[in-house]
Amino acid sequence: MEDGYQNRTAFIKGAKDIAKEVKRQATKKVGRSVDRVSDEYSKRSYSRFEEDDDDDYPMQGSQDGGYYRGDSQAANDDEGGHSDSTEGHDEDDEIYEGEYQGIPRADSGKGSLAGGPGSVRAGAQQFRDVGVSEAERRKDQEELAQQYETILQECGHGKFQWTLYFVLGLALMADGVEIFVVGFVLPSAEKDMCLSEPNKSMLGLIVYFGMMVGAFLWGALADRIGRRQSLLISLSINSIFSFFSSFVQGYSTFLFCRLLSGVGIGGSIPIVFSYYSEFLAQEKRGEHLSWLCMFWMIGGIYASAMAWAIIPHYGWSFQMGSAYQFHSWRVFVLVCAFPSVAAIAALSGMPESPRFYLENGKHDEGWMILKQVHDTNMRAKGYPERVFTVTTIKTVKQMDELVDTGTDTPVWQRYRLKIMSLSQQIRNNILACFSPEYKRTTFMLMAVWFTMSFSYYGLTVWFPDMIKYIQKQEYESRTRTFTGERVEHVTFNFTLENQVHRQGHYFNDKFLNLKMKSMVFEDSRFEECYFEDITSTHTTFRNCTFIASLFYNTDLFKYRFVNCKLVNSTFIHNKEGCMLDFSDDFNNAYMIYFVNFLGTLAVLPGNIVSALLMDKIGRLRMLAGSSVISCVSCFFLMFGNSESGMIALLCLFGGISIASWNALDVITVELYPSDKRTTAFGFLNALCKLAAVLGISIFQSFVGITKAVPILFAAGALAAGSFLATKLPETRGQVLQ
Repeated sequence: MEDGYQNRTAFIKGAKDIAKEVKRQATKKVGRSVDRVSDEYSKRSYSRFEEDDDDDYPMQGSQDGGYYRGDSQAANDDEGGHSDSTEGHDEDDEIYEGEYQGIPRADSGKGSLAGGPGSVRAGAQQFRDVGVSEAERRKDQEELAQQYETILQECGHGKFQWTLYFVLGLALMADGVEIFVVGFVLPSAEKDMCLSEPNKSMLGLIVYFGMMVGAFLWGALADRIGRRQSLLISLSINSIFSFFSSFVQGYSTFLFCRLLSGVGIGGSIPIVFSYYSEFLAQEKRGEHLSWLCMFWMIGGIYASAMAWAIIPHYGWSFQMGSAYQFHSWRVFVLVCAFPSVAAIAALSGMPESPRFYLENGKHDEGWMILKQVHDTNMRAKGYPERVFTVTTIKTVKQMDELVDTGTDTPVWQRYRLKIMSLSQQIRNNILACFSPEYKRTTFMLMAVWFTMSFSYYGLTVWFPDMIKYIQKQEYESRTRTFTGERVEHVTFNFTLENQVHRQGHYFNDKFLNLKMKSMVFEDSRFEECYFEDITSTHTTFRNCTFIASLFYNTDLFKYRFVNCKLVNSTFIHNKEGCMLDFSDDFNNAYMIYFVNFLGTLAVLPGNIVSALLMDKIGRLRMLAGSSVISCVSCFFLMFGNSESGMIALLCLFGGISIASWNALDVITVELYPSDKRTTAFGFLNALCKLAAVLGISIFQSFVGITKAVPILFAAGALAAGSFLATKLPETRGQVLQ
């Protein structure tokens, strides 16, 4: 009996040593905490221990599949089935079964690994185990892609997709409006805010910088928190700061609001196309994504129409003293926020992309949305009795996700961990776009996006600037010049416009309640003259002398006097700020809006053609062919020497190039898997906005100097883009990855 007791004691001691060693090795292998461990993982860990440690513990001969199970059975047989716990050892010495599997006991106090389903809440910071390899995850994604395409075929194309089409169209329309807003308000805002030339240039480009940041940010977030949620947040930011920008008075605050407004709307294009594509079967995808592009054109038409209806009407304004002024161009800015607000309201009633849910392991949510799509379409087609036959959908196994921390963890630390985890996941997604599998595709698309954006945005801004330059030349050709005139005791109370006065002598003259537009006085002398209630635009005094003259309630500020001498002259009650008067630029304003309206409307034929042929001739042929024709059309710009000629060429270029953009949007959506789609699209769209800034800056610098350089730049970029586009893989007829 004593020998048996000693044997049992030795056995228990040996088993404890084994358990400690197993626990140490398992902790070393896993390396971090998990929120739970499944039975499947437990069995795998148990068998792994047997394989690794059989040589270290030869005494544990494995019978019936386990080293401890066979020996303990033998011990129990020897002792008549009595338990070890009846031998008087301490409760803490009991061997926890999970320790043989490499899982520490739940109440060990070390918090290294969870011991069972109910022990997860004891830890402060717990992470899931990376138990699934990337190869397994990729296999799941491929199986899901095939099954998802079959499910979309069963759901059909009908009322649900058309409803989503108009909802997402509003978001795309808001992006189109944002592009035109600053260009339309700039002529008015520069006078209202007294902007210098550098400030005007910055105001024109700031929206592109904002959209560049927004495309990158919201595109990356949409792959992690969802398409719908990201789009709602981005549109909300756009709406809020568009609203604020219509009321702020200072240039810097207006610039800041337009920047953040651009950051918000920057997420529209990458999310909208990715979102909509995940509800479309392969035979409908190219066509209906091209139809969706029409809303960008509608946004431009809306902006042009609202500018024509609102901005030239000076009566649509109010002011509170001279400190706060709300002119009609601010009303226009406010009205341009309506599409974004409407998109938010409509999107609130739409579901998340089911593909996003399935990619993130949320089977039930994805299934319910697909059932909703099926039932909505079947009811609209008159088949309400048809049942959604899909019961189980493949989901992708998840890895590296932050889990909820315990209640003892401070709130700020939990949020910090979530933000850090989200940032790491976004970074991994971006790096994945440059992995060996996607590196070539990404670099080729970067080149195509850059070249197309550089030429398109550069030319579309260069066209209106060239039209303005032609108008300016024509205006200056009608300038009247007066030299050596002497005017005494005369009262001027009528508009003075487009005149140059050199070496004149004005004595005891009065300039009362008049407007000076494009007036230049050079080397002239004003003696005992009186200026009252003067409003001026593009008026300058150069090398002039003022003796005993009085200026009362005028806007003739210091910068209008260049190298002038003022002797015993006085300025009283000068006007504050810059005076805005649309009557002078009424015709020019209408011309600007009309030109943009025609240029935007001209893309309608290109949209229709690309939508009808996208799924018939393929994405690459559409992209390369349209780029080549656009390249050839650039050379016709040499013959644009009049306003009508430039307008016609603008319409021609816009109508042809839109097909390239539609094809590029479709092929970008289809070349990347769902978990990286909006990240890649957002990155490429951000690059597009950077190229737009460069193109606009470079092309504008040649206005009035030469037309050859912009034409060669645009043609060369389009030629390079069309060549590189042919090297991309064709995606027509493929399932959505």
